[in-house]
Amino acid sequence: MTIPAEIRKKHNIRKGSRVDFVETDEGILLVPTVPLENLFGADKAIKETVFEMIKELQEERRKEASEEE
Repeated sequence: MTIPAEIRKKHNIRKGSRVDFVETDEGILLVPTVPLENLFGADKAIKETVFEMIKELQEERRKEASEEE
């Protein structure tokens, strides 16, 4: 699948980036996900909290994206 360069740059999508596919009545949305590997080096005491926060944000992003269509 080829994503136009302008869109890739705007959403920081690079080769190997992870995305979610959200099915809507209008079609399929491609939603970039935040790689959990980006948390490498985070304080271990808060790491689990940060993981949960990211998951919640991703779910909200998917829900909002599907509602927009």
